[in-house]
Amino acid sequence: MRSFTHVAVVQNNATTEVGLARFGVRWVDVGPPVCAEIIVMPFQRDESFTHEVTLGETFPVGEETWRFADLDMASADDWEVTVRRVDENEVMEPPTGRLWKRARLRPYGQLDEAQLQSLEAALGAQLPRGYRHWLARNNGAQPEVPHHIPGMPVALLPSGPLFGVHPEYPPFDLVHAQRRHRDPWLSPAWLVIANTAAGLLVVSAELGNESVYFVNELDLVGPPDPTAAAARERKLRAVAWSMYEFIGRLTPMELDHLPPAEIHPPGTFTDPANYENGQL
Repeated sequence: MRSFTHVAVVQNNATTEVGLARFGVRWVDVGPPVCAEIIVMPFQRDESFTHEVTLGETFPVGEETWRFADLDMASADDWEVTVRRVDENEVMEPPTGRLWKRARLRPYGQLDEAQLQSLEAALGAQLPRGYRHWLARNNGAQPEVPHHIPGMPVALLPSGPLFGVHPEYPPFDLVHAQRRHRDPWLSPAWLVIANTAAGLLVVSAELGNESVYFVNELDLVGPPDPTAAAARERKLRAVAWSMYEFIGRLTPMELDHLPPAEIHPPGTFTDPANYENGQL
């Protein structure tokens, strides 16, 4: 028996029913090569079948042949896979989907538990669990090229990295960032984690909220008092549900016409470890 419908679009964290089966996708990888793990759950059987296939490759669905036909990605965690029933020797239609480009971030190192606890004591607040874990593994990060989140005004530049523990160079330091960027505008309920090209990235200093928020620089106006701060905080916009989702949505800007990004050696302005004793 053949399926009446010959194409299925499967979104992340969802399944799609088509003809004789239900399709799911466990993961995708932009490669190269582009590949995905596709799960086929036939209605007439109690078992499911898993196929790891590259883009354009076929796999069986009962007596039919289906193809991994396309992948369209808005981010590392927001995508849809197209699978299509094909006849023998059918020529593949050219894929039209977009592939997510991995963020090009250069971490500054790692933090141990003692350093994290010392940081929280200096901040006077506990870090959100997901952000704390990311910070422990990276101690902030510098973008190699300008990055953005498509469809949002968030733009992260090499000169404005994600802050870490860098007391030897205050402009990249989390504790210093609160005095310089948060205290004039927001309440201690928030922690500024980056000063972007168009505003501030912040996380909540209250437990249970893992989201990353953005506040536009145009909203950073008014007197430094609690009433004005509350008005500004109502304009905070969530850009990701967690720090890791934020990194997954962060996309290098299209700068293919420029030379490849350089990893600067120690002693250049991009490495906060080289600012000890105020050296430039």
